[in-house]
Amino acid sequence: MNAATSLASGSLLLFFGSVADLFGRKTMFIGSMFLFAVFCLGAGFSKDGLTLDTLCGILGIFSASAVPSAQGMLGTIYDKPSQRKNKAFGCFSAGNPLGFVFGIIFSGLATELFNWRAAFWLLAIVYLIISILAAIFVPSDHAKKVTFNRETLKRLDLPGTLTTILGIGMFCAALTLGGDAPNGWKTPYVLVLLILGALLIIAFIFWEIRYPYAMIDMRIWRDRDFSLLLAIVSLGFIGFPVSTFWLSLWFQRFEGYNALMTGVHMLPMFVCGVLVNIIGALIQHKVSNKLLMGIGAFAYVVSFVLIAVQRWGDSYWAFSFPGLCLIVVGADFQFVVTNMYVMSSMPSEKQSIAGSLLQTLTRLSQAVGFGIATAIFDAVQQSPSNSGYYANDPIQPYVSTFWFAAGMAALGVVLVPFLTIGTQGHHGDKGRLVERSSEDVSSPIPQTEKPNEKVSTRHSKEVPVEVP
Repeated sequence: MNAATSLASGSLLLFFGSVADLFGRKTMFIGSMFLFAVFCLGAGFSKDGLTLDTLCGILGIFSASAVPSAQGMLGTIYDKPSQRKNKAFGCFSAGNPLGFVFGIIFSGLATELFNWRAAFWLLAIVYLIISILAAIFVPSDHAKKVTFNRETLKRLDLPGTLTTILGIGMFCAALTLGGDAPNGWKTPYVLVLLILGALLIIAFIFWEIRYPYAMIDMRIWRDRDFSLLLAIVSLGFIGFPVSTFWLSLWFQRFEGYNALMTGVHMLPMFVCGVLVNIIGALIQHKVSNKLLMGIGAFAYVVSFVLIAVQRWGDSYWAFSFPGLCLIVVGADFQFVVTNMYVMSSMPSEKQSIAGSLLQTLTRLSQAVGFGIATAIFDAVQQSPSNSGYYANDPIQPYVSTFWFAAGMAALGVVLVPFLTIGTQGHHGDKGRLVERSSEDVSSPIPQTEKPNEKVSTRHSKEVPVEVP
């Protein structure tokens, strides 16, 4: 069920980002919220597992259409670097811990008081209210919209869209199915999906380099900070969902907590997550963002290690509690910094694509993390150790996934020293990554432009561009 939602969402984010930029963000956002509410209501009335999985896949579609349009609206409303923009995106990032913890708590409460159907009906009510409030209070979308014609079809980049949907879909499906397949990762259909998915993703990259109406201007990756930030945040997001998922499962299977009490024990993520986002929004224009990324990367490692070294019967307050506090320090500091940089690196008419690019990479990271962690979990479960620190402890498969998460986060720590990013969000910040006007970005790249032609970046010492 969860896999169906994640698979549909991850494969369609870039497409809906492109659609939102071309045809309007507010309408797409409100429509997505309303339809999400409708299909949540339908999911609550499901009679069998197949129907529920199908409806959850459809919910993933509306999730994919809502997130880029929301980020795109924020990016155009707050189009200049400023402290106010930092605060706005800090509030947006705070939605991650808020949604995660409140989702667990309220869904658990609804399930305990009624049944699992009540959790979907509760979500339907929440999203219906959100869609109504958005229609009333969200500012009108003044971004230039296009009419549907042959030129628009070119700008939608249908070949690139098709390769991303199929590539990401197959790749994530293989990672999801690998752990439960009859012969594991050696199962033929898993290998075929994995290889084809990877090849299509590579084909998408080459297509975007050559196609004049590409969704993503691939020259953006020439900026070292842009590439490093996305690499670091992706390494963190490989471990973040892995640790939270298996830790919550640990609470239920070994501590005997029901869904509601599991949510209560995950509550430190909510409290610390909100505080971290507030702090990040307030200091992002004063403190080096390289330092914030370093703190986030180090917090990830400490968090995963703390969770990994605990054994069955150890104190929650000594290990899980500080681990849950620190894990959101890592996630939110890194997401706030990277999100701001990515959104500021792309022009106003590409803000939804910018948001969907970051979201797509984090979803891919989660899929990769779950795929590898599941394989590790199954391997350790089949051959547990009878000696050493975890000798004969049934939690060995769980802690093995935590150590995997710690290893991925440690790679992020290694990359941080290579960043050159400074502060973001104050007067004097430099201009966009690629100095092209709106017309230039949406039109084909001139054939006279040489592939190795120098592109000025926001941190270029030679061609600084001041933003008023």
